Amino acid sequence: MELDLWGKIAVITGPAKGMGAAITRAFAAEGCKLALLGRDTAAIAPLAEEVGGALVLPCDLTDADACEAAARATLAAHGRIDILVNIAGGAGPIGKTGVETSSAEFQAITDLNMRGCFNTIRAVAPAMMAQRSGKVVNVGGTFGMRGRALRLAYSASKWGLRGITKSFALELGPHNINVNCVAPGMVDGPRFREKVCREMAARLGISEAEAAERHAAEYALRRVTRDVDVANACLFLASDVARQITGVDLPVDGGWAAL
Repeated sequence: MELDLWGKIAVITGPAKGMGAAITRAFAAEGCKLALLGRDTAAIAPLAEEVGGALVLPCDLTDADACEAAARATLAAHGRIDILVNIAGGAGPIGKTGVETSSAEFQAITDLNMRGCFNTIRAVAPAMMAQRSGKVVNVGGTFGMRGRALRLAYSASKWGLRGITKSFALELGPHNINVNCVAPGMVDGPRFREKVCREMAARLGISEAEAAERHAAEYALRRVTRDVDVANACLFLASDVARQITGVDLPVDGGWAAL
């Protein structure tokens, strides 16, 4: 099955950290021309060079004017925008109840995880509407599909992103634009190994390897998601192979949120 993404213009937010780098490399490997957005352009630059000289644009996603400027710069460089992948986001306060979470903490994470995606979609949508084609992939999280104690602000922001996804899917569908959400579960990597597993191991008096196995045992497939699994889901939803799929929440979690 060919995804036929060669030459497509893809705008990617949050490309340099965590799963963002894996997703960026995956789109580059499929032959997309990339515009990479973020506040820390110095962190993005090495990856941009690695994938063949992507366009790097400074952008505070919570600033609507900055997002519109980035969209204009992409159009000036490439003439069109075919794909938007919203990866950038934050974790918010961890280990705090809703009562303990401050209003400022709640506002900060909902601004980034919700308003940031709203701003970027709103910025690229006119170009996609004019060309009558486009794919938007938002990267959410499984805590936006199941409630989570001690992660209220983050969970609320990802639930909100699902609403943004579905509403834009309905509004942009008549213009032949698909809008979907990928919801990763726990993703294997430094944070999972060095923070999550290490903390569990210390708390339970077990090894970090045993802690990882306990996490995997919570999922139907008995394995933890890798960043390449998330990247493959994003590629699928950004391609015309998924032409008839819009407004969905696709958990990539080995079977946790939906089962």
